[in-house]
Amino acid sequence: MEPYYYHQMSKVEQAVYHAMKTGFSEMATSFLVPRVEAKTLSEVFFQMRLDHPEIFYAVGFKYRSYRDSGNLEILPEYLFEKSKVKDHQKAMKARVEKLVRPAISMSEKEKEQYIHDFICQNVRYDKLKKAYSHEIIGPLGQGVGVCEGIAKTVKILCDQLGIWCIIAVSEANPEKKIKYRHAWNVVKIDGKYYHLDATFDNSLGKGEMVRYDYYNLDDSRIFRDHEPVIWKTPVCGDGEHFYYKEKKISFTKVEEVKKRAVQAAKKGKPFIFHWRGGYLTREVLKELLEALDEAAKEKGKYLRVSLNWPQAVLHAKFAEILPEQAVVMEEANEGEQL
Repeated sequence: MEPYYYHQMSKVEQAVYHAMKTGFSEMATSFLVPRVEAKTLSEVFFQMRLDHPEIFYAVGFKYRSYRDSGNLEILPEYLFEKSKVKDHQKAMKARVEKLVRPAISMSEKEKEQYIHDFICQNVRYDKLKKAYSHEIIGPLGQGVGVCEGIAKTVKILCDQLGIWCIIAVSEANPEKKIKYRHAWNVVKIDGKYYHLDATFDNSLGKGEMVRYDYYNLDDSRIFRDHEPVIWKTPVCGDGEHFYYKEKKISFTKVEEVKKRAVQAAKKGKPFIFHWRGGYLTREVLKELLEALDEAAKEKGKYLRVSLNWPQAVLHAKFAEILPEQAVVMEEANEGEQL
């Protein structure tokens, strides 16, 4: 895959990027890069690793400057010793190849869902934030990760399966109690760009249930609860292939919701749906909850609803016993607030 962030850089930044990629790939003890400011150096290093998640063992660097030199000397910091890195590289390569094998003959859409579902069913969020959780070695080797490691894992699997994919990064926002940068993916499916946030979907799903609240969103929807990106990403303007819309569980009329809810209550199955009949105001939500409650009562059940308000997704359960709370607010995040 073409290195996306490399192509957004100036010629000098590209020279730094290339020297870093070469030096870290060879696991050099030191190497030279063109002299730039410390902030640029740090950003190029970060973006280089977004383009190349296979360089999972490069965790940082120090640098030295010399008077009258046009270069800086980079002193890399690695997650493991060189011999151990090679062992992990072999293990990661084998793991990725094994994972993608069942998906090779799938369509782009099927491949995307296969990757998303793998994350949601096999990776849990690492609240301790170990060093490897920021890299592919966390999700692929340990079954744990934070958003950066999860987004890098989605990318490396997409790269292996020939799906165009990049990692988007947004800044922290202490005023909104968003403590850390957040990372997710932008994918290109059938020629169009979409946001895909497997971390947020992973935070909503429970057990075998996979959620798709953040699957193929356009710009207007993803930024309802995501901060603006730090580095420019392609425009995602197509809202027609949002997962719930494609699966015909995105509704514009309360009567449609009621009808489908009765069917779900009858079968004793949960009912997840998306509301796109205008803004999900408190008044509209009240109507929807009344319709769901009526459906539950018709089948002698009790209603419990989990609500992802920013994305207007409701998860209704029809239970035999009265729940402690009838309505629960869901918050898709990394389980990490200020």
